[in-house]
Formats: sequence, C-alpha cells, structure tokens
Amino acid sequence: MMLPIACAVTGLAGGTAAYFLGAPDTASLIWSVGVVPVLAILLWEIVVSLRRGDVGLDLVAALSMTAALLVGETLAAAVVALMYASGQALEAYAAGRASREMNALLDRVPRTATRYSGDTLQTIPISDVAVGDRLLVHLGDVLPVDGTVVGSALLDEAPLTGESLPVTRRDGEAAMSGSTNVGAAFDLLASEPAARSTYAGIVRLVEEATKAQAPMTRLADRYALGFMAATLGLAAFAWWISGDAVRAVAVLVVATPCPLILAVPVAIVAGISRAARVGVLVKGGAALETLGRIRTLVVDKTGTLTHGSAAVSQIVATPGWTEAEILRLAASLDQASQHAVARAVVTAAAERGLVLDLPTETREVPGEGVEGRIAGRLLRVGGKGFVSNAMSDDDRATLMAAVPAGALTVALSVDGAFAGLVLMRDALRADVSGTLARMRTLGVTRIVLATGDRKDVAVAITENLGIDDIAADLGPEDKIALVRREKARAPVMMVGDGVNDAPALVEADLGIAMGAKGAAASAEAADVILLRDSLDGLGEAMAIGQRSRAIALQSVLAGIGLSGIGMVAAALGYLPPVQGALLQEAIDVAVILNALRALRPG
Repeated sequence: MMLPIACAVTGLAGGTAAYFLGAPDTASLIWSVGVVPVLAILLWEIVVSLRRGDVGLDLVAALSMTAALLVGETLAAAVVALMYASGQALEAYAAGRASREMNALLDRVPRTATRYSGDTLQTIPISDVAVGDRLLVHLGDVLPVDGTVVGSALLDEAPLTGESLPVTRRDGEAAMSGSTNVGAAFDLLASEPAARSTYAGIVRLVEEATKAQAPMTRLADRYALGFMAATLGLAAFAWWISGDAVRAVAVLVVATPCPLILAVPVAIVAGISRAARVGVLVKGGAALETLGRIRTLVVDKTGTLTHGSAAVSQIVATPGWTEAEILRLAASLDQASQHAVARAVVTAAAERGLVLDLPTETREVPGEGVEGRIAGRLLRVGGKGFVSNAMSDDDRATLMAAVPAGALTVALSVDGAFAGLVLMRDALRADVSGTLARMRTLGVTRIVLATGDRKDVAVAITENLGIDDIAADLGPEDKIALVRREKARAPVMMVGDGVNDAPALVEADLGIAMGAKGAAASAEAADVILLRDSLDGLGEAMAIGQRSRAIALQSVLAGIGLSGIGMVAAALGYLPPVQGALLQEAIDVAVILNALRALRPG
C-alpha cells in the first residue's frame, strides 16, 4: 500500500514544483509519470478481481485516471491517483482499527507450554500437551490449555469474558485457556488438548467471523454496480450535452472512490470488535446485522435464565429405599450426563461422601434423562415423563402424585419401578429481569420460554418476568418446531446453553449460546456466543448490532447523497476534475470516520 502512495506523492509534488518553476510541459509529464505506477497496480488488481468474478468500483477509479490522462487533465489524474491510494490506505487503517479487539485475541495465542517431566521442566509446543499433563504457568503467561488449578491462581479473564477484575481460581477449580496469570506461578492439570480447549475454539470462531461477509456488505456490492452504471451514464450524458470530455472526466473523478464500499465493512467490523470488547463473540457481519432486526426472543430456562447449577433441596424415597440410596443411585447414573441438573446431583452425592458405582450400557435422551445399568439393575433418571414411560400404570400414578407442584424434580426408577425423587432448586440469574426489560426497549415484542421442564415449574420460576408464552415439556424436536412457528411471525433469536438446544439454535434466525459454561455443541451451532456467564451481554449485543447497522446505513446514504450532488455539479460544469477529486476525498474520510463510531458505546 505504501508504494502507490509514494509514487503518487512524488509525482504530484514534483509536477507541482515544475509548474511553479515555469515548466508546465515538464509538470504535466511528471504528473503523468506519477500516475502510471498507481494505475498499473490498480489495473492488475482489477484483473485479479475479475478472475474471481468480482466487479467493483475500482473500475471507475481506473477509468477516471485513464480518461484524465487522455484529455490532458494530468493534474486531476495525479490528484485522483493520490486520493485513491490514500483512500485505500485509510480504509485498511480503519478496518484494522475496527478489528483491533479481535486481532488482540488472535495475537495472544500461546505457542509453548512448560511441562513437568519427572524432576525437570520442559518447554514444549502446545500441540504436544496431553490430557493429564502437569504444567507450570508463570506470572504473565497465557494459559495454553483448559485445565484444573493446583493450589490457587489469580487470573485475568477479560479477553474471554469481558470481566474487568482478576478472578481467583482455587484448588480443583477449572481454568480456561486464554486467561492470563496475574499472580504467583501455579500448576495446571491439563483437562483438554490445545486443539479442543476454550481459547482454541474462540480463536477458530474469530477467524471465521473475520472471513464472513455481511449481507449488507454484499448488498453494498450490488448497489456499487448500479452506482458504477449510473456514474458512467451520467459521464456520457455530460459529454454528450456539452461536447466537453473534461466534464465526463470530472464526473468519474467525483465518483472515485465510493463511500458505499468503504463505510459498510468498516462499520460492521467495528461493531463486531466492540462486541468482543464486552465479552460477546459475533460470528461475522451477517450475525451482527441480524441482531439489529430481531423481534422475537425464544429462551431456554436451565443454564440460561437460571444459573444451571441447581442444588438438591430434598429427597423423597418410596418404601424400601433410603434417601441416601436414592441419591447414590441417581448420581451414579447421572455421571453419564453433562446436563447441568445431572452434574448438580453428582455434586450433591460427592458432598455427602457417597460412593458411586460406574454406569454401563448408558443411553441419554438430551433434555429428558439417562437410562443405564448400575450393578446389573436397569435404572432411569430424569424428568418425570421420561422415567414414567417405562413404568406400570400404578407406579406412574404414584410418581405423578409424589411430585410437588412447581418443583424441579429428578425422578428415579429401578427395574421399571418408581424408587424416589430428588427435588432441586435452581435460582434465576440476577440480571434476567433487567435484560428482558432492555430487550423490550430494543424492539423485542415477544418473549417465549422454551423448556424441557414441567409447565408449573417454569411458571413458578419466571413469575413477574413479563414472558409472553411458556412452552414446557419440550424435547429437541419440539424446540425446533416452536422456533419455526415463531419465525413465521417475525425474526427470531434463540438463546440456550445445552446440547439439546443446538438444533433450535441452528433453526433460529439468530442462535445465541451461553459459551462460558455452555455445551460445545451449542457454541458451535450458535451465531453469537456470550463469553461471560451472564445474560447482560445479550442486550448489549443487540444494541451494538442495531447501532452498527444504523451507522453503516447513515454513512452510505450521506456519502452517496453528497457524491451524487458532486457528480451532478461536475456534469453541469460547476466542479472541475481537480476540485472534484478533493471533494470526494473529503467525503470518503468523513464516512469512514463516521463508520468508526461503531467502536464506541452508544
């Protein structure tokens, strides 16, 4: 990018000096020589683009320089060459500044790790780290893989979650790759290889986001072709009515380059970067634009509206069973599930010191429950509907009667007989009410709760939240059907965190995953990931999407409007080529600076 600018500056300055020294012919020659390298580079780029099937406004820039040289407007050609080269450099700078938060994530990727090997330490490539390796993390190191803290650690998780204050992770707690150690050195037990760790996944998603082209950008490309046709038509008309080719050149000059193709990409990338700064990873411009037009919110309950860390509050055992045995068996089978409620049951059993058996022949129905064998006996644990399907009518009636109204319940059957219940408590996130209220102010007109739990449980926990509809007892297929029905009304955003939410996230116009603790499947399926384990980023992301889209449209409309006025003035002979080039450069700078406003809070 520096070579075209250097050639243009040198040619323009040398020719101007020659002109004022009384050598206009020499000045014209120098101006022409300064234009030729820029024009040659531009023509080569156009050829490369045409081979890819891309036709853009670079063609107008090439035509304006060529036409200016042919009609003897060599100074105008030199100014256009400088303005075009500087405009491209300005666009590259603006895009780089807009994407700085995302680039910062990519630049922080660790390359090596320090691993214990007997009594020595080895520096190894992070690709060589295996699950179970014990690593030493020095002060200032970026954690190379996901792992478990040995001792305690003080970590800066801001690049991942947006949390501004360092977080203390104690012995046995999980630590995410990509965090920075801001305290004393500590040991980390690797729980994932580098390729499957949190930070590697985020980096991969960031790379995908930087490559994805927004619909508005593609729309701008199509409009650019129309703008080019209008430019050529107006230039030909100006030449025809005046008989002066200079007027046609002036029209071409004013149209070079065009704010239509400068403002949109900068505003969209700036919005994505702004979202990354607050802990929201947007997978490309298409997702950011969709955020700006959502009208319906479909939201999961467990792990999304609630913390997903339900605690055991009570155990109900049928005759012949003890409470401890009910919890032990339920937890033994729940070891085969990654559902938040299943993990809470296992944790409760561990806290009580119960010895768990290893389940065999397990089969999980996402969002409903798990079936398997413990010590040769067939067990089912999960929702009452899932567990009661394998029971006799009498046992089914007994189970239904035992379930308290509005309680989050885990049922257990042994060899087809009802054995007991584990009653859970899962509190709402503190930020739920405020987030939903903000979504209303941002244009969401309908909020639907989609949950696999019973309706009375969902109604009890979401009271006074202003939810328009509650769909309960849903499996993954039901959630997909619900999203499809809502899509027929308005653009739909689905928010979830579990494996069972992944299909619905794909089906929605926009899928949003709770990425900090959510399942990998939902994070991969989603268009937007909330890296912080909080819902407040949801409203922030939607506000950023709306603002970025509005700024892009504002920049385009203002830029095209001003360019159009300038082109008409040039066609009527009121704007010579040199002044037209200077005017257009001022317009380009203005729309790019305006597009960069998307980096700042609204």
